Amino acid sequence: MTSKHQLGRQGEAAAAAFLIQNGHQILEQNYRYLKAEVDVIALKKNCLIAVEIKTRSSDFFGPPESFLKPKQQQRIVTAIDYFVKQNNLNVEVRFDVISVLKKGGNFQIKHIKNAFYHF
Repeated sequence: MTSKHQLGRQGEAAAAAFLIQNGHQILEQNYRYLKAEVDVIALKKNCLIAVEIKTRSSDFFGPPESFLKPKQQQRIVTAIDYFVKQNNLNVEVRFDVISVLKKGGNFQIKHIKNAFYHF
């Protein structure tokens, strides 16, 4: 596994731990549907939350969350729509981004609620 993939996995683990500590129930990790991958699908109260995790070792080129492109957002929305229908869920849906920046041996986590697909 390359160091880039290792960093990504470490960031995903840190973000999942953050979500659990903040009262979220993790339903799925790395959920795939067609060309989409949703890093985390979580539930908090009656809200299903699709979480995209962006991890970087530096913010020199911009904050990690700035690397989520519109095409990827649309794929995530499609995957979550499928997930909700397949599981016959009656929940609110929210799309969040967790930005993880590795500084030394620590991770700085920023949770951005309702990051995209506002309706």
